[in-house]
Amino acid sequence: MPPTGPQSVDRALAILDAVADAPGPVGAKALARRMECSLSTAYHLLAPLTARGYLVRTARGYVLGPRIPGLHRSLLRHLEPAPRMAGLLTRLRRTTGAEAYYTAYRGGLITVVDTTAPAADAANPFAPGRETRAHATAHGKVLLAELPRPLRRRYLAEHGMARLTGATITSAELLEAELSRVRGQGFALSIGEADPAYTCLAVALPRGRDHDGDTVHALSVSLPTEEFRRRPREIRTALGQAAADCA
Repeated sequence: MPPTGPQSVDRALAILDAVADAPGPVGAKALARRMECSLSTAYHLLAPLTARGYLVRTARGYVLGPRIPGLHRSLLRHLEPAPRMAGLLTRLRRTTGAEAYYTAYRGGLITVVDTTAPAADAANPFAPGRETRAHATAHGKVLLAELPRPLRRRYLAEHGMARLTGATITSAELLEAELSRVRGQGFALSIGEADPAYTCLAVALPRGRDHDGDTVHALSVSLPTEEFRRRPREIRTALGQAAADCA
């Protein structure tokens, strides 16, 4: 990703991303190589991140620090109805047997805010964090369908419509037709569009009391496509009931 601000700030954030994405502790030398900077520069950047609790230095390298969970809690406080979403996701997971997700559009970004999928489940294709495949996911489609057309066009222009599988919609015209169907039927479905083995189903949630007024929320589930095809009506009914419970 190209720099988007002062070099030191951009590099510090890139270090934070690198540690977050790594499977285990990361040494300063490895981070310096990744940032294409000197070891002394890497330590200069690591010092404030460690002092503020974003990173912790261990014997094996740097890992995420105690400030990170606090950031997520702050995000939940700012995103109504997120504070009461965890229990709802757990009940939906128990009812359907599928992993459940809470997703939000805010300020031009779509984020998977929370999920029942274990953090260690590398096979699950929908992890918490920024979502860049909105055109190919059910939660992305249902959120895009709720947006005014200018905001939707701006989002797609900024994030593109990459082909992820043979089923991915990559035409803006075809996606508009798909989103029209989503609005008409009240839910979005993605069968193998983001991951060839998975299906996801999503519904939009009532708008919360947002500070900026442009936030849209979605509730969704994902599961292997073969399993979804055995009981689509049951899963859709359970998702609709969970969304109603959130109102």
